[in-house]
Amino acid sequence: MPDTFQLEIVTPEKKVVDTAAAEVQIPGKNGYLGVLPGHAPLITELAVGEITYRDGGEEQRLAVAWGFAEVLPDKVTILAETAERPSEIDVERARKAKQRAEQRLTSGDTNVDVERSLNALHKAETRLEVAEGKGHS
Repeated sequence: MPDTFQLEIVTPEKKVVDTAAAEVQIPGKNGYLGVLPGHAPLITELAVGEITYRDGGEEQRLAVAWGFAEVLPDKVTILAETAERPSEIDVERARKAKQRAEQRLTSGDTNVDVERSLNALHKAETRLEVAEGKGHS
């Protein structure tokens, strides 16, 4: 069995990753999914979270939000709404987004879309964790 599979991560704007990987952790809608070479085929919906993968022994990390992942024994394709490397994350913007979401959630305003605010909070927290090197792994 091969030691790697092809990993592609694509957003509407660009191909973010196209490499051979030994493993990948994907934030699925029902929790994180670990994939190794030869994994059984599946399709899963992505949640907001962190993708980690190993290429050449080094762990790489990205903040992602929403989309789908197709897993085949020799290839993983991730179609994400957003995918950012730590160096691409605007930390100050993420902090402000986190503060806005927290303010909406604690405002007591009954017109606040709680689910949308929780999603914004989780996305901002994930971006900050990836930028600061504090992921789920």
